[in-house]
Amino acid sequence: MAEKHSITFYPVGNGDTTQIVLSGGKRVLFDFCHREKAEDPDTPEIDLKTKLKEDLKKADRDYFDVVAFTHADNDHIQGSTEFFELQHAKKYHGEGRIKIKELWVPAAMLLEEADNDHQTEEFVLLRQEARYRLLEGKDILVFSRPIALTDWLHPLLKARGEAADARDHLFIDAGTIVPGFTLEDDLVEFFCHSPFIQHCDDEDIIRNRAALVFNVRLKAGGQYFDYLEVGDADWEDMEEIVKITKYHGNENRLAWDLYNIPHHCSYKALSDEKGETETEPKPLIKELLGMGRKNSYIVSCSKPVPDSKDMYKEIQPPHIQARKAYKRYLDEVGGRKVLVTMEEPNANKPEPIEFEITSSGMSWTRSAAIGSSAAIISSPPRAG
Repeated sequence: MAEKHSITFYPVGNGDTTQIVLSGGKRVLFDFCHREKAEDPDTPEIDLKTKLKEDLKKADRDYFDVVAFTHADNDHIQGSTEFFELQHAKKYHGEGRIKIKELWVPAAMLLEEADNDHQTEEFVLLRQEARYRLLEGKDILVFSRPIALTDWLHPLLKARGEAADARDHLFIDAGTIVPGFTLEDDLVEFFCHSPFIQHCDDEDIIRNRAALVFNVRLKAGGQYFDYLEVGDADWEDMEEIVKITKYHGNENRLAWDLYNIPHHCSYKALSDEKGETETEPKPLIKELLGMGRKNSYIVSCSKPVPDSKDMYKEIQPPHIQARKAYKRYLDEVGGRKVLVTMEEPNANKPEPIEFEITSSGMSWTRSAAIGSSAAIISSPPRAG
């Protein structure tokens, strides 16, 4: 059977949900944002719960192999505790809930004591779920190992009669490859860029700073493709990732054929200044954007970003100034297009943006609603 992977971005407004379906059938979901209003067919946002359940039913599945929450902001977890089965309490079992074989979370999700504005019921339930799985020692990976987390964990392990290091294999450090997937067996590997320990050892945990960031390397027909999956990091965090990755000689993990840009096309992922007409990225952000390969794509998981007069005054993302900056640097590397999830094929009824990765290259599968059925725009493969 020919090797083929897919990466799909779902139109959920200013929010993130992305699914990777590997050639062998394994499924990895990054974030989950179901808007209740999307259950009304007249709204542009996709009914994510229905769509994902339909896809799983076709694949004869009731689970994802991995669900990774990059961080605990509502636009990355909304509706998740009604959709997924939670192991820590029987009342969250059954009733068509989708199982999570392995949960990936940043350490901040286990530590964070959010204020009342952020202490949503869903966040609390996910924190309980992550703590339960870690304590039970199964079906979870935690990214970063700050002292505060081991201080919480070790007394609980001692009370269970277990050694202090009994859960060490469940912690993943930045700058390492995540266990459980290999290029040889699964045709994919996940390299963890972030979070760093200092992101969680500060007195006040900032969710965006402590978010998950990955280089996802996919293999098809002996060729390699790199997808940069980024939580809602700001420019300081992205520059830190570039600096540390270069210091350790891992520059190739910064290159990308596909880039899910941070924070719904916010200028703050590029600079501290929005700019009047276009954002000027900070120096190391320019380096990162310059590592895009020919025929690469950028995806903004956001509301539409029209080039209109009013958009230049917007305070909340998306920002047209940021979109113009991304397009300029994408053009410089010979990239294809900046895509916005809530714009394709149109803003009235957007559909998932899907890329296919085969030995022939990476292809954006355009919707038949555009007019030409399943038109494909391809980028050539890269030899290993």
